[in-house]
Amino acid sequence: MLPLAVLAGLGPILGVFLALIVGPVVSAAIGPVLLARRIDRLPAADLDDRPSAFIEHRVDDLAATVGVDPPTVWIVRRNAANVAVADGHRGAHLVVSTRLLSLPQDDRDAALRHALVRLERREAAVTTALLPAAVVVETLALIATLLVGRRKDRGETDGRVNRIHGYEPERERIPGPVAVLAGVLLWLVILPAWIPFVLADRLYVAEGRRAADAAVSRAGTTERAGLANAVSFARDAAGAADWPPLLDRLSLVPMADEATGRVRGTTRQESRIRLARLRSKRPV
Repeated sequence: MLPLAVLAGLGPILGVFLALIVGPVVSAAIGPVLLARRIDRLPAADLDDRPSAFIEHRVDDLAATVGVDPPTVWIVRRNAANVAVADGHRGAHLVVSTRLLSLPQDDRDAALRHALVRLERREAAVTTALLPAAVVVETLALIATLLVGRRKDRGETDGRVNRIHGYEPERERIPGPVAVLAGVLLWLVILPAWIPFVLADRLYVAEGRRAADAAVSRAGTTERAGLANAVSFARDAAGAADWPPLLDRLSLVPMADEATGRVRGTTRQESRIRLARLRSKRPV
């Protein structure tokens, strides 16, 4: 918002005000609505009334032990073994995949408890509120990265794939140097927002997951072992691409692709460290 305010002639002081005050307020208002619409578009699981009621009853019991009001449970048909929790002025929502529910009871309950702890710590509410702003910065950063890394010439494989799909783009529609320059300029514009965005991912979201790990571990050795099994399975199981990217920061395990992970400044090392701590004999 700061570059837009300067370009519009409003001045940098007003731009800073808009960035620090108006931006987060608008983001907090849009975040729950954006997530609710995305969740509504997810395919609902084809469960009978009895299994569905059992899962909701189990979530209610776990929520009581954690000390939060039971969230609305959405069971979705997804190959990814993951669970996400969102919170905002529209209420709390727990999105759990059918594959995660197929885990053993202790592993499943530990994963659900982890999500409820993030709800109790209010981390889910803050992340939900800031999610639209984070998505904007991430999208612009991805576009800038793709422009900077744009190849000048397409290889034979690219051309063959394009012809199979009936699409043959014009060569050199956008010259390589022009694309690179546009990417560099875009990076310079978004850099003041990208730096705190990356720090928030590393210091708030990732640390929030580890704090929830510690809270679940304090519940008992069974919960600690179950959480380690759930994190390990969710990280290594196939189907990560089936999980909605919008829910990634609110999930048990991040499932961003390689390009998005680089833009966020995060790696799979986060899950490795979490597993090492959960499986060690020391306090998490």
